[in-house]
Amino acid sequence: MFKITSKTTLAKILELKGGEDILHKFGVPCMSCPMAQFEVGTLQIGQVCKMYGLPLKNILDELNKTEK
Repeated sequence: MFKITSKTTLAKILELKGGEDILHKFGVPCMSCPMAQFEVGTLQIGQVCKMYGLPLKNILDELNKTEK
């Protein structure tokens, strides 16, 4: 079992059961951006939250409650 941190990539989060739903719930815009599909393996959740002013701690808390 691994812990999701600010340095975890979106690609790794998308592997989690329910990970995409949590990202959508918090309004992570990168999921629908065509260019993000090329960067999903390198974009870190902490970078995305900083760029868009999203609540990193809340997102991490919820992601770390999912089945891994």
